[in-house]
Amino acid sequence: MKIYSADTWTLEELQEQISDAGRRTLLVPPATTKQAVLEVFGQVLDFPEYYGVNLDALNDSLHDYADALSEDDGSPVTMLWQVPAAYRTDRSFGVVCEILQDAERYAGRDLAVIAVFEN
Repeated sequence: MKIYSADTWTLEELQEQISDAGRRTLLVPPATTKQAVLEVFGQVLDFPEYYGVNLDALNDSLHDYADALSEDDGSPVTMLWQVPAAYRTDRSFGVVCEILQDAERYAGRDLAVIAVFEN
């Protein structure tokens, strides 16, 4: 997982670089609580209705998403996760980062994650 500051790169610039690399962009909007972050990932990634909205379910669903990407004939995906300063102080932030990094390793080239730190 790469981390960028929104002061250094705009979302538009990052999306352009991702597109130029032949990848699809998936934008994950900011959320300031653990529950909201889990819900946003579920919505953006279109997790199934039975998604448990907890950290274990996020991990499992991201692996399912990675499996679907590997079976998809489309280009690889880069997820741009907008992370507000308020959420970076939450205890779950580090765990979510670990889950995303694990999903990247599992997916190989099919999935990349960029966390964009917002002020």
